[in-house]
Amino acid sequence: MKRNLLKIAGMALVVAFTVACKESKNEVEAMDSEEAAVATVEAVTFNVDTEASNIAWIGSKPTEDHTGNISLASGIVKVNGDVVESGEFTIDMTSIEVTDLEGDAAGNLKAHLEGTVEGKETDFFNTPKYPTAKFVVTGLKATDNNTTLEGNLTLKDVTKKIAFDVTVKYDGDKMMLTSEDFTIDRTDWGIQYGSSNFTDIVANKAISDDITLTLNIVATK
Repeated sequence: MKRNLLKIAGMALVVAFTVACKESKNEVEAMDSEEAAVATVEAVTFNVDTEASNIAWIGSKPTEDHTGNISLASGIVKVNGDVVESGEFTIDMTSIEVTDLEGDAAGNLKAHLEGTVEGKETDFFNTPKYPTAKFVVTGLKATDNNTTLEGNLTLKDVTKKIAFDVTVKYDGDKMMLTSEDFTIDRTDWGIQYGSSNFTDIVANKAISDDITLTLNIVATK
């Protein structure tokens, strides 16, 4: 009996540790917005290839994760040498794609996230009113170990500064900017639907406040 209790206690600790690590992994802090970065006159403009670029997302509930992609509508990056000096990306929120479901299930989740279901427009992104989001670069900090991109993310008229690690590579006239997975708290942008912190909801029905994002940007001169 004692051995079984110890085994159960050990499993509980493993689960608790795993959940804690998952929730804290690369979670970025939403801060007050800052002035956009301004490029020097020597900077060269790279235009985002919207067909080759995307933002991958993961949203979670206690019982399941949902995954998908979002497309960019447009974007530019200004580069001096190999250094990103400024940039601006417009995100097409009407392009939300659900990749872990198929058929009606995928279509229903997409419609709910985009807010195209009558009576549920404001639950998440309300794309009829806010069809785009925006990310504007405020700075880039490089050290021997990593490169951190800083910028203002605007969702539904709320703008917060975030920072996350990226890798920037060049191949001729092509620039590739990719991020590590990072997590934002959607409630910082006023998206509170299904959050256990803002609504009285059964724990196993709650939707995580965290959204995990990964940027994959390709741009050309």
